[in-house]
Amino acid sequence: MIDKICMFLTNKIRKEMPEIDDEKAEVINYGLQNIVGEIPKIFIMLGVAAILGIFPLALFTFVVLFPYRGASGGVHLKTHIGCIIFTTLFYCAIPYVSQYFVLEGIIKYIVIGCVWIFGMIMIKLYAPADTEDVPILAKKDRRKKQIVSYITFSLGLIAAGIIQNNVISNILILANFIQTITITKFVYRLTKSKYGYEVYGDTSAQSI
Repeated sequence: MIDKICMFLTNKIRKEMPEIDDEKAEVINYGLQNIVGEIPKIFIMLGVAAILGIFPLALFTFVVLFPYRGASGGVHLKTHIGCIIFTTLFYCAIPYVSQYFVLEGIIKYIVIGCVWIFGMIMIKLYAPADTEDVPILAKKDRRKKQIVSYITFSLGLIAAGIIQNNVISNILILANFIQTITITKFVYRLTKSKYGYEVYGDTSAQSI
């Protein structure tokens, strides 16, 4: 349904602007799919969160993780239903689970340290984790996104170490950890996805 709506809108735009060629039309169509597809995902996710009684926590998770997720990228499922399920689980399960365990004292800082070391290695290896639909092949763009990934990831964990609220701290640790996992080659293979550079053969983009 979303694909048909986006294609209809793309054709309407091309009719009004004949100078748009097939390549530009593909870009427009993909952008529309992201916009139209994201809106229902967000509303469904927040609706489920409200039912579970964690609406503020789910909204916090979404907002606080947005900069790191936007910079580091990550796997995208191939169907809209799959994306909706993944988004809902991601932003609801993290705050829900974060209410039921406590990290205190030196244990908390050891966990944060381990997550930080793991994340910095994965960012170096894989960020920005692009997709075949939206490849990031320019070395300059990849370098910029990787730097932003380092910064936003580190700031999230620093905040987790400073904040005394156990649930909020847990959300920051768990959200950054799981987001980092989504950029790894293991998850891409698990979901049968490909990085953009794998599809287009620009292996030089990996060299940061």
